[in-house]
Amino acid sequence: MEAADTILSQSSLFKLLDPSELQDLSRGLERSRYSAGEKVFSFGEPGDSLYVVIQGRIELFVKDTTGSKIVLTVCEPGEVFGELSLFDGGSRTASAIALEDAELFILGRSELLGFLRQHPDAALDLLATMGQRIRSTDEILRHRVARNINEEMEMKSTLFGKVSDLISEFSGSLPFLIINTVWFVTWIVWNLIPGIHHFDPYPFGFLTMTVSLEAIFLSIFVLISQNRQAAKDRLRADAEYEVNLKAELEVSHLHEKVDFLTEEVLARMQRPPKATLRETR
Repeated sequence: MEAADTILSQSSLFKLLDPSELQDLSRGLERSRYSAGEKVFSFGEPGDSLYVVIQGRIELFVKDTTGSKIVLTVCEPGEVFGELSLFDGGSRTASAIALEDAELFILGRSELLGFLRQHPDAALDLLATMGQRIRSTDEILRHRVARNINEEMEMKSTLFGKVSDLISEFSGSLPFLIINTVWFVTWIVWNLIPGIHHFDPYPFGFLTMTVSLEAIFLSIFVLISQNRQAAKDRLRADAEYEVNLKAELEVSHLHEKVDFLTEEVLARMQRPPKATLRETR
């Protein structure tokens, strides 16, 4: 079995600590075993400790409004989970269950605070590691729900796609209609007035060919622009689905928290009061 400080050095949260700091931190660890299928903690429970996987695999998950399980991650040996509640003292934001027989190190909040009082420089290492995690999380979230679909499409657009959008937009405008009307009327009148050179006499074959070519090219540009708009609509629909799913999850989490608090209150109300001893003389 590997030493506790060796396992801690392999975790992403404590990788910046010195060997002496890892040894001092390992003295505050408790070892615990979980059978396959056993819950480590549940969503909404108070949390005051983090866990380091020694062996086995731990699954972190949440449930949506339909009761379906959404797996967030599977922690392998050397990985840390449950640290969020350790630092902020809040409730658990997910549930954890052992997928197989597992052995974990448990670090309590009081043990961590005591360690930081002895090694204040280690707090900077922990902050640096947490900062790296936050940056990674921000990068992931930047490409998920909170994004501007128009800006994202603009970043992916090519020069030809932008030109197609401009031509398609202009071809459906009133100025385009006026320009074509003036052009056609001028062309026809010029070739009907007697006494001047008719470069395209009736039945205006050259005009017919020109208009056909214009219609072909315009239809191509319009189709390209429509395909881009369809892609944008698909992205917008995906984003709306993700937003709705996130909202449903948040509402479900609130329901679970209320249910958990209600059960705790009812359990305390039904618990018999402690008997008090009185001295008699």
